[in-house]
Amino acid sequence: MILDGASETRDAALCSLDLAQTPALDRLVDRGEREWVDLLPAGVPVGSETAIAALLGWTPAGAVDRGRIEAAARGVAVGDAERTWRVDIARRPERHTLLLVGGESPPQIEADVPIEIWPPGEVPPRILDAGTVVIGAPGAATGLGRLMGATVVTPPGATGRPGSDLAAKRAAALAAHHGGASHVVVHVGGPDEASHDRDRAAKIRCIEAADRELIGPLADAVAAAGGLIGVCPDHGCDPESGAHVPGPVPLVTWSGAMVAA
Repeated sequence: MILDGASETRDAALCSLDLAQTPALDRLVDRGEREWVDLLPAGVPVGSETAIAALLGWTPAGAVDRGRIEAAARGVAVGDAERTWRVDIARRPERHTLLLVGGESPPQIEADVPIEIWPPGEVPPRILDAGTVVIGAPGAATGLGRLMGATVVTPPGATGRPGSDLAAKRAAALAAHHGGASHVVVHVGGPDEASHDRDRAAKIRCIEAADRELIGPLADAVAAAGGLIGVCPDHGCDPESGAHVPGPVPLVTWSGAMVAA
């Protein structure tokens, strides 16, 4: 499970993950293993498009093509001679995102508000198969999953923001598990979005909802099947500044074998 942007700095005195009431995650920490891991090499931009790629098994050497990822997440076909550009217009909370399909040159846009055109980058290789199921809203995780060869499921009500329908994600994850998936990846975007909005209280609520609606029930299903569950942010995000945090993230893993040992 990917709790997008849930962590902060490793030495933070006030960390949202610590402040949140997470009994299910706490049980996994007590019974399993917890370690801090560096997902990205030095110099690679810190973002969901790079760090989620690493969690899915491919570590990029530099920037990743966010426009191509967004197109894949939404089922937009891109021709061999075309490039897809993600364009963010204005700043939070009024930000809007456009997806433009065109040539190699960045689009020229005139506006009275700030505009960010995401740069081109690497496109991930197809190293997964249909046995890996990625569940989430249209965005980095589902776009990467589709480009890398996984089965992608976007449940109704999955928005990638605080208030996303986590029960629908849970149902999709259990359905994939019972359907014979070898790996099930559930992405939760709310903590990161709340951090970008500089709303620590909302971030804590998102983490607590994920613990209640996803981590607890899915850990029970994993235990019954004798499998392994991992919970990890892709990167940190500071709810004070709204910026991504480079550096290691906490990874928690648990399986029935750990109890037996």
